[in-house]
Amino acid sequence: MAIANSFSESPKASIFETVGDDHMSFWERRHFRPQKVVNFFGFEKKDISRIASVSDKSVRYDEKMPEAVGERLEEIANIVNLVAEIFDGDTTKTALWFKTQNPILGDVSPRDMIRLGRYARLRKYVFEAAMTNRSAQKSSKANKHSKS
Repeated sequence: MAIANSFSESPKASIFETVGDDHMSFWERRHFRPQKVVNFFGFEKKDISRIASVSDKSVRYDEKMPEAVGERLEEIANIVNLVAEIFDGDTTKTALWFKTQNPILGDVSPRDMIRLGRYARLRKYVFEAAMTNRSAQKSSKANKHSKS
């Protein structure tokens, strides 16, 4: 299990940690709100069109939303929530992180990576950081309990 070993986790634990808590309230009463994701980033129809590989004329956020748009926005919402988790639910820091150019990402902001259709690459970076963060938190809690 190379993936599990690279994160120092068992496969069973790490496979379910790909989804973060809904810090950004993209889901209300278990119903996904795609417009909230679009508003968070300030995306335009042409951006969503590019991200979801659909015509900009078909982009909408109601019950007739193209499946590709909904799926892509849910994936992006999850990336945002994983980042929010790293910042302990701080929505201001999360928003700033997505807007700030990042040298690890080639001096491109995470928002622009998503807008340009490179969300899969960003998701890998974010997932790895989230796994590292969770491991560090677990170690910290274990150390506190052993000192008690």
